[in-house]
This record gives sequence, C-alpha cells and structure tokens, in this order.
Amino acid sequence: MNDRILIVEDEPKLREVLCDYFRSKGEVPMEARDGAEALELAETAAFDAVLLDIMMPKLDGFAVCRALRKHSDVPILFLTALSDEEDKLLGYELGADDYITKPFTMSVLYAKTMALIRRSRGTMRSGDRLEAGGIALELSSQKVWVGKREISLTPKEYALLRCLMQNRNMVMSREQLLVKCWGYDYEGEARAVDTHIKRLREKLGDAAGCIKTVIKAGYRLEG
Repeated sequence: MNDRILIVEDEPKLREVLCDYFRSKGEVPMEARDGAEALELAETAAFDAVLLDIMMPKLDGFAVCRALRKHSDVPILFLTALSDEEDKLLGYELGADDYITKPFTMSVLYAKTMALIRRSRGTMRSGDRLEAGGIALELSSQKVWVGKREISLTPKEYALLRCLMQNRNMVMSREQLLVKCWGYDYEGEARAVDTHIKRLREKLGDAAGCIKTVIKAGYRLEG
C-alpha cells in the first residue's frame, strides 16, 4: 500500500523536490505551503507521516505539531535548520518523533520516514489499547496487564511504559523520556529515569526483558 505523506515546507523549490522524490518511490505526497494550510489538510485527510518544517509563516512547525497531537498519533518528522538542543527537546515535548537537520540527503530522509511509519504500525492498537512484548496497556483506564495478570504502576512508571510502547523499537534517550514523562521544565537528574525503569522492570517480571538498555543512548522496548 502506498503511504500518504504530508510535506509541510514554505520554500517552493525544496517542497517540489521532496514531493517529486517521494512520488518516485511510489508514495503519495501532499503538500502544504505553511502551517495553517497543513492543519486544514489534516482535518480532511488521513496521513501516514508528516514532514514538518519549523520556520514557517502564519504558524510555525511547533504550533502545528502541538495542534496535530491533540487528535492524532501520526508520525511527525521535523525538517529544520535548527540544531540547538533546546529546540529539539521542545519538539520532542510537543510530540515530534524525529528530526532531520538541513541540509540532508533525500535517501536518508526517505529512510527515516519509512522507519517511523513501520514503528507506528508495529504497536498493535485496538481502540485505546496498546500491546507489545506480552504487555497490554489501556489508555483510558491506565491499567496494565502482563499476560492475564494486572499490575499496579505509579504514575511515572506508567508514563515511561506508555512512552516506550508508543515508540516501540525506537531508542529513547533519558532526556527524551524526562521531557515526555516529567515535563520540559524538569530540573532533576536524567538518571532518575534509570531508577524508575528498574522499578518498572521489577513489576513487569518475565516481560521486563522487552525493555532493552542501549549503552550510552537510552532505552528501547522490543515487541
């Protein structure tokens, strides 16, 4: 099945090149010239991924990402000339899945986009239920099961597990997990994540093996 990609870029030539490249790969690109137009398209069509420039007129990429995340889990990849860590952390806080910094090659952008789409489809969803690695998580009630056994998690343990499951097979750094689970303004140590992951693993029992430690990088949940 061809994937529908929303390409949001205010520079006409780059937007044309991006659309042509994805079209040549058999995908179905749709283009938006600014953030406002992107949100209008998102209201009328479903997309498999969104490639989102940050510096745009009317609405910047951060505002668009924030608006999309109110009703959609579509993979979002920022196209940006910004390389500051604070900008990246803000993007992750708002719900972005990945970044690629300009200038970039089309082949790398395409590979990143397809990887995000695969990861998004890798987490089995039924209604508000996430399932991976023998673990089931119900978003509405915040209940968690390992097999047929319901387990009790603290709010932070639940938030970490949900974040890892929603980004299945993707390495999440301690900083990303802090931003998503503690909040952008958290001033504590990143190693606080390790303590909560340890407790989470203890409660998951045999299913804890799906949470992998990636040395010098962070954590990854494997289904």
